[in-house]
Amino acid sequence: MKALLVFPALVLAASLGFLAASCGSNGDATPAGPVPSVDGATATGTEEVPPPTEGVETGPVPTVTESQVTYQVWFADAEGLFVTYRTGANLPRVGTAALEALLAGPDPFEEDYGLRTSIPDGTQLLGLTIEDEIARVDLTSEFESGGGSASMQTRLAQVVYTITQFPTVKGVVFSLDGEPIDVLGGEGVIIDHPLTRRDYVELLPSILVTSPALNRTVESPVVIRGSANVFEANVTVQILDQNENVLAETFTTATCGTGCRGTYRVAVSYEVEREQSGTIVVHDDDAAGVGRPPHEVRIPVRLLP
Repeated sequence: MKALLVFPALVLAASLGFLAASCGSNGDATPAGPVPSVDGATATGTEEVPPPTEGVETGPVPTVTESQVTYQVWFADAEGLFVTYRTGANLPRVGTAALEALLAGPDPFEEDYGLRTSIPDGTQLLGLTIEDEIARVDLTSEFESGGGSASMQTRLAQVVYTITQFPTVKGVVFSLDGEPIDVLGGEGVIIDHPLTRRDYVELLPSILVTSPALNRTVESPVVIRGSANVFEANVTVQILDQNENVLAETFTTATCGTGCRGTYRVAVSYEVEREQSGTIVVHDDDAAGVGRPPHEVRIPVRLLP
């Protein structure tokens, strides 16, 4: 689906310096690696390599420019996990920056769209170290407060998906207030092993759009990508103008479907005379013949002529 973009070793060592140790951590840290771009474009000096886990690696690829980084932050909506993005200055400890952005919660636009977080208010990041491809995330005890088992699973998934965007992280273990834990909260959620994206793949929605991001400015042709678990893997993509008129429509198939999750990618051309608001709609087939698709995702964007 989405290729990981990895800087050559010399560029990574000399220019990135993304040590994932945070806030006073003394453990031996390894580079967090490059971070995902919103559109999957290749930054200068990067190269494409295959994704590590087909159908589960669900964010566009890590990219870094000389001055900025863009990384994934995973929230949720009514359908399941939802990936969005933050862009900041190209500074060390980008893994820490991603987790702190996660703890800050959705921005106002994202909240209006319907994004939410299951991570309790007041949760703070105390430390992040990465060793032997395992990230140890140390949070304050607020992280285990409130909510039932569903909330606990979602908040764990948000952290796991956010930090495993980096190629050097394959699994995540948790500490609270500096103490390692293998059970979370009064619900007794067992987390006695390094957690991976596969542990939470069932929390992904039937259709996940990983690119373009919410409210992004796009131009023709726009590349739409993501993952899906839908009937016969059929995915339809529409581009709507500001008046909800269909500018373009096409379909593609995911790499797997009807009971398994596959990835999809399609480039769609459109024409508009001036810049305007638009919507990218991704849906599956109306196999039941009820007049509407069972699953639909609408991504607001800005359309460039």
